[in-house]
Amino acid sequence: MPKIICLSDTHNCNEQIVVPDGDILIHAGDATIRGTINEIVLFNEWFANLPHKSKIFVAGNHDWLFETNLRLAKSLLDDKIIYLQDSSVEINGLKIYGSPYQPRFFDWAFNLMRGKELARKWKLIPNDTDILITHGPPFGILDKVPRQYFVENTGCEELRRQIEELVCFEKLKLHIFGHIHCGYGTTEKFGVKFVNASNCDESYEPTNPPIMIDL
Repeated sequence: MPKIICLSDTHNCNEQIVVPDGDILIHAGDATIRGTINEIVLFNEWFANLPHKSKIFVAGNHDWLFETNLRLAKSLLDDKIIYLQDSSVEINGLKIYGSPYQPRFFDWAFNLMRGKELARKWKLIPNDTDILITHGPPFGILDKVPRQYFVENTGCEELRRQIEELVCFEKLKLHIFGHIHCGYGTTEKFGVKFVNASNCDESYEPTNPPIMIDL
């Protein structure tokens, strides 16, 4: 079975992250801080030269150029890197789907309003998806953010509803995301493994190691 290495929210800390060996390397977004050309070039130099046979990248809300000029942003990525944006790829018999969108938050990249706008995006996920990559988490799963007097679930309600529909087809095995740095970790629900792979903590320090999943 393939060994999958999960990364997210590396925020320019490329060389500080020790990436273990594996078969499929997946980055769930926020490779940069401001999404500039220079940041993407540096990310590409690091990510493309990692030894993993298959490498997949999905943009995050900090990766601005992928929203404002997708053609230019993709041209900065090596052919070894598969970029997914509301699209799929099949590797080792696994159908992998990726999307960068998340609920609106301070008007960052790939922000959509909660409700119908996001629901339309999640309806695009094929029913036969084995591995789902989104930048943000589903509601109630590794999405907690501490506030002054309470802890708030910040994930996407519509994404969770779509996942609950997908599990009926008994194909979805793994959902990888990031975005909520303090939600780092893994859990299992509905028979699906969920991974918040955020490598940076809330202070944007790369304190969280990559997560390895055997499927």
